[in-house]
Amino acid sequence: MPLRLLTAGESHGPQLVAILEGMVAGLPVDVDFVGHELQRRQRGVGAGPRMKIERDTVEFLGGVLENKTTGAPIAIQIRNHDHAKWKGIPIKPMLIPRPGHADLTGALKYGYSDLRPALERASARETALRVAAGAVCKLLLMEFGVQVFGYVASIGDIQADIDSIPMAERSHRAEEHETRCPDQRAAAAMVELVNSAIHQKDTLGGVIEVVATGLPIGLGSHVHADRRLSARLAAAVLGTQAMKGVEFGSAFANTRLFGTQVQDPIGVHEGGNLTRASNHAGGLEGGITNGQPLILRAAMKAIATTLTPQETVNLSTGQPAHTEYERSDFCPVPRAVPILENVVALVLADALLEKLGGDTLAELHVRYKALPTGLVADFRLDGEEHTYWP
Repeated sequence: MPLRLLTAGESHGPQLVAILEGMVAGLPVDVDFVGHELQRRQRGVGAGPRMKIERDTVEFLGGVLENKTTGAPIAIQIRNHDHAKWKGIPIKPMLIPRPGHADLTGALKYGYSDLRPALERASARETALRVAAGAVCKLLLMEFGVQVFGYVASIGDIQADIDSIPMAERSHRAEEHETRCPDQRAAAAMVELVNSAIHQKDTLGGVIEVVATGLPIGLGSHVHADRRLSARLAAAVLGTQAMKGVEFGSAFANTRLFGTQVQDPIGVHEGGNLTRASNHAGGLEGGITNGQPLILRAAMKAIATTLTPQETVNLSTGQPAHTEYERSDFCPVPRAVPILENVVALVLADALLEKLGGDTLAELHVRYKALPTGLVADFRLDGEEHTYWP
């Protein structure tokens, strides 16, 4: 059964709830690890005032007994501490949509009598559930030596020199700084830029890079468009609030080069190990993992809620108006790093379960050991002519 995540709840409602279906039985669930991932989501330069209110903790209401998964759907709950300020209180009608948000489109699509229901559900508050569920998936991937980590590659026009930093050092360097950027020179400039945006009552976006190492060859498929791992990952990333673009490897830079410059030549070491001198493809060929690190970049826009009023229309009167401020981040990019890590982890865990099959963690380990590792000897090429269409 494929992994499936369903979430429910509103930004200022009593709680957020989720069901993660399809996880195998027997996976140890480290609640402290899940909690740590949630705490990471709440930290970062440019975070809004709500992060000082919420102290997210996860509750597993089903599917986990004695800190191990049972194979049943996993029920997750995260309480909204800020709900106490909203419960039983009449709320001023929201009639003025913010450009770039779901206020206008959501209200028109669902026929709301107020814009707030669209805001409440479209809010990035929902990503707390994706982090919690993705953290469980990270635990599964770690059982097989797969690590998923991320960092900030740019904020505004400040670009980090990521390539100069060894892959193994990027994650811990990023976590040492409030920008989650591993390049300390760029990180310092990013802090100044974010503080400038706050002073100007504006917001900033940026680019986040997510890496997965230790992936086996053969996750995903080329046989159908919706089974390509690249398509599944892109859909998950672009389904995350404020994400507007995605690339694998150096995809956009590759468009400016000749084909002979952007492929990853295949070599072989003694013993038959296949090698690559580069990773322009970002670890995916034909929608299938090729054994190299998976590298994904996501473009996050500057979010719609700004202290500086923007031109819009009062949809009740039809008259020109200006936006009214709703509490939000000034720069959500650093906080989005653990969100995207866990969004990616959920897709990769699903692909791993699809590849291995089985209902228990023990079965997965047995089947994982039988996977080909990319040696020349793993290929079953017979060197004979074949008549494919008699």
